[in-house]
Amino acid sequence: MENITKQPQQRRKWFKMPHTFVILFILVLVATVLTYIIPAGEFDRVKDEATGKSLLVPGSYHHVEANPTGLWDIPKSIVRGLVDSADVVFFIFIIGGAFQIITSTGTIEALTGRVARSFANKGLWVIPVFITLFSVGGFTMGMSTEVMVFVPIGIAIARALGYDALTGTAMISLGASCGFTAGLLNPFNVGLAQAIAEVPIFSGMWLRAIILVCLIAVTSIYIMRYASRVKSDPTRGLVHELEQEQAADTPAVDLNKLPTIRITHILTIITIVAGFALLIWGVSKEGWWMEELAALFLSMGVIAGLVSGFGPSRIASEFVKGASGIAYGAFIIGLARGIMVVLDQGNVIDSVVYGMSTAVGELPSSVQVLGMYFFQNIMNVFITSGTGMAVTTMPIMVPLSDLLGVTRQTAVLAFQFGDGFTNMILPTSSALMGSLAVSGIPYQKWVRFFWPLMVMWIAMGIVFMLIANAIQYS
Repeated sequence: MENITKQPQQRRKWFKMPHTFVILFILVLVATVLTYIIPAGEFDRVKDEATGKSLLVPGSYHHVEANPTGLWDIPKSIVRGLVDSADVVFFIFIIGGAFQIITSTGTIEALTGRVARSFANKGLWVIPVFITLFSVGGFTMGMSTEVMVFVPIGIAIARALGYDALTGTAMISLGASCGFTAGLLNPFNVGLAQAIAEVPIFSGMWLRAIILVCLIAVTSIYIMRYASRVKSDPTRGLVHELEQEQAADTPAVDLNKLPTIRITHILTIITIVAGFALLIWGVSKEGWWMEELAALFLSMGVIAGLVSGFGPSRIASEFVKGASGIAYGAFIIGLARGIMVVLDQGNVIDSVVYGMSTAVGELPSSVQVLGMYFFQNIMNVFITSGTGMAVTTMPIMVPLSDLLGVTRQTAVLAFQFGDGFTNMILPTSSALMGSLAVSGIPYQKWVRFFWPLMVMWIAMGIVFMLIANAIQYS
């Protein structure tokens, strides 16, 4: 019996998903092997004088001399990837530090507390309000893992209204996910992908705003229907057993003890709103790029700290704390860039693009763009980091979109959908697993609740991809 019981445990360890760094290093090794297998080749490129973009010349693919990657070149490619991505890496560090200063002011908690008290007795309306509130955090600061801090508040409000922990968790975590996926002003996914695609950062916002409204509407209706069912008959809730267990053991969150909005919080909110308004103006009118945007976020963080009464040392320590916390994502960028360095130096990246364009080209022209869309969704299973997937897939998707006649803005849209829709069902997602750990909801219960909504999201993505392709979204 001992051997029988030990075997499954060993099998579970064997199938455990590796660390993201390990996955990316394996991809570097795979890229190295490909330089020995795939025939070397390249496209001719021309510079578009109107936009300044470097464009592939369709039909110009030709073979060139092979240059396979050597063993010593593997670690060098990772270092080269970090060096080549220095502007992006430091951009991420600055944003992480600035947002940590803003978060440490307590403004987000105070605003959440104010909304919680205002809508605690408004029944089902509390659901779309909280989804909308946390979507703002998602599409500005890229809020994902951080939402677990607010899950207990959502659960307390949901239970006070006769709903369950699943309702409270969903209206917080899925709200942030809606905003993250729409990515209007999210520098960690859409901003980075657009920079790689050489399109104006945060451009095309009008369609992303429509997408955000649709995501919030569909998600709100879905959660509200579930919440109504639970209130009419608690035994129909997916976590009814959990509710019974925690009813006596879990102390209720006192909404009156949540932070109240002070003048410093109001000044911080004004700083953030003014900062993002300046960002939109600078990007759309002045052509701001990473240097100007990084300077703007740094200024926002420092000003938010000053108006909150922080001294210079407190601002500096919070900045360092935030930059340290984002180091994981920054190194992912370098590792992922190492993959492209190997393929580029081996003269095979254009061969990969040519092969993919040939495969996708076999599809009817009206649905070729969906091939890119589903490729991004599949890649998200292996690379759950938005920044990591952007620097891994966008250098391939951009030339592929040029060959297929798909706009680069549409290619970015395919990336952001692929990066966002499945995050709330993948067990490798720290945002999901953190929220479930705080709420005590079993993973399989969450999957049962969420998968129909995820199907709706993916179907919505198909519709918007076809619309974007039809209108030549730019």
